[in-house]
Amino acid sequence: MASNESKSLRSALGEVRGLGSAKHGTEHWWMQRVTAVALIPLTIWFVFGVIGHLGAGYPEFVAWMKSPFSASMMVLTVAVVAHHAYSGLQVVIEDYIHVECQKIAALLAVKFLAILLATACIIAVLKLTFGA
Repeated sequence: MASNESKSLRSALGEVRGLGSAKHGTEHWWMQRVTAVALIPLTIWFVFGVIGHLGAGYPEFVAWMKSPFSASMMVLTVAVVAHHAYSGLQVVIEDYIHVECQKIAALLAVKFLAILLATACIIAVLKLTFGA
């Protein structure tokens, strides 16, 4: 009866409560896989679109981008790439940065950068599509 376990009134569950999962790990894992699978056809479309326009001039590329299908696919590709990249970097930051304030700062910086770059790319696509 000299052990610390006998003196504690807390159950084993009570001692670990708050130390484990926030129950978002499975959802995060699935979203990473869903975006990875979504990137397969989007990347194939993007690569073939770029290869199809090698040697073409700016007016031909803009004409291709003005197609509602091409513009939609490009916006979708940008959005999925940004989300997938942020999700991957979030896992790396959470796993390897152990100082809480540095972790929060890094997560905020990566999220801000992902949103900034995605917004800039989508605005560029919209300007090409609708002219400006």
